[in-house]
Amino acid sequence: RAALASAHQCHPLPRTLSVLKSTPQVRGMHTIIRDKETSRDEFIFYSKRLMRLLIEHALSFLPFQDCVVRTPQGQDYAGKCYAGKQITGVSILRAGETMEPALRAVCKDVRIGTILIQTNQLTGEPELHYLRLPKDISDDHVILMDCTVSTGAAAMMAVRVLLDHDVPEDKIFLLSLLMAEMGVHSVAYAFPRVRIITTAVDKRVNDLFRIIPGIGNFGDRYFGTDAVPDGSDEEEVAYTG
Repeated sequence: RAALASAHQCHPLPRTLSVLKSTPQVRGMHTIIRDKETSRDEFIFYSKRLMRLLIEHALSFLPFQDCVVRTPQGQDYAGKCYAGKQITGVSILRAGETMEPALRAVCKDVRIGTILIQTNQLTGEPELHYLRLPKDISDDHVILMDCTVSTGAAAMMAVRVLLDHDVPEDKIFLLSLLMAEMGVHSVAYAFPRVRIITTAVDKRVNDLFRIIPGIGNFGDRYFGTDAVPDGSDEEEVAYTG
């Protein structure tokens, strides 16, 4: 992660990045969830609203083809139909699983997989601890979900896992409520065909790899758990001896 911190500084943001339009409504929701005084109930409520907007925005990048249907008035309507085989969601535990309900709300019968990646407290490097993916995922468009991405180390490991399961790089969509520029550049440099979609990008991370100005540790604020000392925003911490 230290190497990622010094790379890609002052570079323009990649073309594969799409940021949800910062309307007054979106800005207002960010104001609430970024405020350290916001109650847990309010944090959860407005985070869920942002997640729904993020998912809907991401689905607009899926491939569609022309199709014609017949309306109840007996008239033809020239519309669009999803041109892929299936959509699968994969959440990076634990914060990423909070985005699953928003995905299920808009994608009927979507399949869900999970990946647990933890940061080794001694080495500072991400480690894969658990993996459960649906069968035959290689033909699907995969929505990879994590609520915050700071350095991008965990996200890159998750993308590598999907590639190892034969998911084409251009069928992977990385979704996050908040990303640091470092994480955006790191993922885009390593995987230039992965589409990166978020509601906001903050410019910096601090020495503890926390996004600045940031949102705090999303999982702790959402689940009401105590923060891990010196932990980054994006990954759980594994203590190994």
